[in-house]
Amino acid sequence: MKQNDSKDVAGTSGAVLSAKGKNKDEMASLEVAEDSREAQWTKPSFMGSLFMGKLRTQDFMPFFDQTEEDKKIGDEYCAKLEKFLLENLDSDLVDETGIIPDKVMKGLADLGAFGMKLPKEYGGLELSQANYLRAIALVGSHCASTVALLSAHQSIGVPQPLKLFGTPEQKKKFLPRFSAGAVSAFALTEPEVGSDPARMSTTAKLSEDGNHYILNGTKLWCTNGAIAEVMVVMAKSPPKMVNGREKTQITAFIVEKNMPGFEVLHRCRFMGLAGIQNALLKFTNVKVPKENIIWGEGKGLRLALITLNAGRLSLPAACVGGVRQALKIQRAWGTERSQWGAPVGKHEAGANRLAQTASKLFAMDAMTFICGGWVDRGTHDIRLEAAIAKIYCSETAQNLLDETLQMRGGRGYERATSLRARGEKPFPVERMVRDGRINLIVEGTSDILSLFVAREALDGHLKVAGAVLNSRLGIGTRLAAAVKAGLFYAAWYPWQWLAPIVDFSFWPRFAGNGKLGKHLRYCKRTAHKLARTLFHLMALNGPKLEKRQLQLIRITKIGSEIFAMTASIGKAKKLGTKEAAELSDLFCRQAKARIAENFKAIRSNDDASIRKVAAGALSGTYEFLEKGSVRIG
Repeated sequence: MKQNDSKDVAGTSGAVLSAKGKNKDEMASLEVAEDSREAQWTKPSFMGSLFMGKLRTQDFMPFFDQTEEDKKIGDEYCAKLEKFLLENLDSDLVDETGIIPDKVMKGLADLGAFGMKLPKEYGGLELSQANYLRAIALVGSHCASTVALLSAHQSIGVPQPLKLFGTPEQKKKFLPRFSAGAVSAFALTEPEVGSDPARMSTTAKLSEDGNHYILNGTKLWCTNGAIAEVMVVMAKSPPKMVNGREKTQITAFIVEKNMPGFEVLHRCRFMGLAGIQNALLKFTNVKVPKENIIWGEGKGLRLALITLNAGRLSLPAACVGGVRQALKIQRAWGTERSQWGAPVGKHEAGANRLAQTASKLFAMDAMTFICGGWVDRGTHDIRLEAAIAKIYCSETAQNLLDETLQMRGGRGYERATSLRARGEKPFPVERMVRDGRINLIVEGTSDILSLFVAREALDGHLKVAGAVLNSRLGIGTRLAAAVKAGLFYAAWYPWQWLAPIVDFSFWPRFAGNGKLGKHLRYCKRTAHKLARTLFHLMALNGPKLEKRQLQLIRITKIGSEIFAMTASIGKAKKLGTKEAAELSDLFCRQAKARIAENFKAIRSNDDASIRKVAAGALSGTYEFLEKGSVRIG
């Protein structure tokens, strides 16, 4: 779980297909965002291929597994970390006081928790991505505020960008400090403009002597900002002329808290995560040495997007940890509590909750750790997979936590401290529900991140036919592009219909996967159907497709379910047990129903009526519905 600042970075990339209907500010924002996205796919992407109609089963079979040596390192570290958490960190006290105690901060530093991914040459632990995710899941099962602290610090805070893009001098200066326990943060979001890059008001102007940048502006929702010694600050540096046009430059700066002009104006408090040090920050004529620029001028947003690819995985890992704890609570309650002559876990309502939690946890775990494996191997481009894992795990976890609360009834709604005070087991379910809700918002809200995925899903088609739809290009260019696109789709489109027939004409594919083979065959057929559907939406809507957000979200949900199904099958095959096959089978059966519902909604929906009623609500047409409520403010 990282900071709120990055919530819109993930969704900034959008195709500028047409200038029609866009004002100057909207065009500027889209162009800055499009310039910042990773335009090339240099490595395979499971989801990128899926949206073009190809199911890459080889990405999951064999399923990633740690080496014995790496697993031993993770086992030993997680054992030490778990012992420390149980003996020193009272999560309920953190929730009550809003403070992670100094002794816990020092203990975590002594354990190397602030430098888990940093190279050993800088004092870090140099854990693999898999072991880092294991540690994050462990902390996430115990205290969400603490996992937010650690995750925000090293996934998007200064350590990761420096590790990827820092100069040798920057690494030597700062990385040992982080390994020793210095906390970092990331500052992008602003009070008035959110994370809209074109409207960013924080500026960085080069000093007259050319040695410093003068930073001025305000940043909001900066997790760790109230206690961070060092932070990454995104600011608008002087624009540059490119092809005769002025281009906005967003640059990433390393800022230290002891620099004159830096202020923490306010510590923000939230529904959950009571222990996070999230703040409103102000920069007044802060002199930042030019050598504190990370990567280069104008590369700030691209840096954030690339950093988030692997860094975003800490959030689904934390969700996995939370659901592991929820399953323990459900199992204990389902066994101990009896109603109407039988344990609640044996009644169908309780049994359903247990089955849902177990099977969905299995898939969440598979999605998260296959992505971690791809990072460790360096074999895949995971920008889509990491985003989908974040969306899927955060939404699924929150649903499962809510079901855990419902299963516990009044005890689920009661605070753990109150339960303890009257002699009952202090299961912190209500805190887990409050803490978990933020996961659907930080690092890209589910809606915004779904649109990011949809944009990248369109990339294969835009490379073929984007020029045809771009109204800013000349007619000759567009006609030439149309001929090229026609040749591609003349072969590609019929194959999306024929491939499923060919697959079943000669042999039952994936028969070696037992009863899970039928689910893999379904995934392969549905990959072709998804690709056809996406093409149909492009052809039907043209440039207006970027406005059809509900349709794009449905496409993303279908792709997410196929990813989750394939990951769970791959994990089940690796484990090779009856129990793993049972979990994957149930998950796949229910995922199919969710996929069918989304396909149906693409064909038949109320989107037009929704837009009409929403416009009326905004204009005050339905203001009569608000009468009888107390005025706010």
